[in-house]
Amino acid sequence: MPVAAGLGLALLLVLGGCKPAGNSGQKAEQAPATQSSVPIGTGFDFYVLSLSWSPSYCAADAQEARSQQCNGGRPYAFVVHGLWPQFERGYPEDCPTDSPRVPEREARNLLDIMPAVGLIGHEWRKHGSCSGLSQDDYFAVLRAARERVNIPPEFIRLQDYLTPDPDEVERAFLKANPNLPGDGIAVTCDRRYLREVRICMNKDLTFRTCDEADRRAACRLPKVVMPPVRGG
Repeated sequence: MPVAAGLGLALLLVLGGCKPAGNSGQKAEQAPATQSSVPIGTGFDFYVLSLSWSPSYCAADAQEARSQQCNGGRPYAFVVHGLWPQFERGYPEDCPTDSPRVPEREARNLLDIMPAVGLIGHEWRKHGSCSGLSQDDYFAVLRAARERVNIPPEFIRLQDYLTPDPDEVERAFLKANPNLPGDGIAVTCDRRYLREVRICMNKDLTFRTCDEADRRAACRLPKVVMPPVRGG
């Protein structure tokens, strides 16, 4: 299950660690108790929800550290990188659309879960355009997908560096999301940093397995770095 990703990494990978942080007493972010109906896309088989660890993005490149995402005062932790339509093998991207531009006002409505207007526009053109949905419906599904996932409490406001085994991060997400199958999540790493947690979902946003992704994309490092959340 190859995943379309701006980083050029294959499908869902989950990475991270569960070392207790100073704020480990916080409750996990809770998904709704019941899943409301969402618009059902066409022309693909399932989604990958990619959650990026924003502090790693900011730490990996000094130039990016000056961006609004990294220097804008918001305490970004896990943010939505994208919601990617997938085939059982391969994925569509850059599909024709009559609405290539996302109005800035609409993009700003997503800044609580996505860190930059430019990223929002890019994700629509590359991935959302292949969902068979209108812009409004695609972003509604993207938000609902994010709300479907509980973030483990130790990652909500991480106050110090962690160097977990990637499997620890995966186990933390599985514990926080009991219906998520172990082969439906993957962690990605880049150099020494944890970069993303990727989760497979059906078109109705129920969790599903992704055997090929889990085999191909798992982070192979014994330990990864999770820089702390800054700002706020």
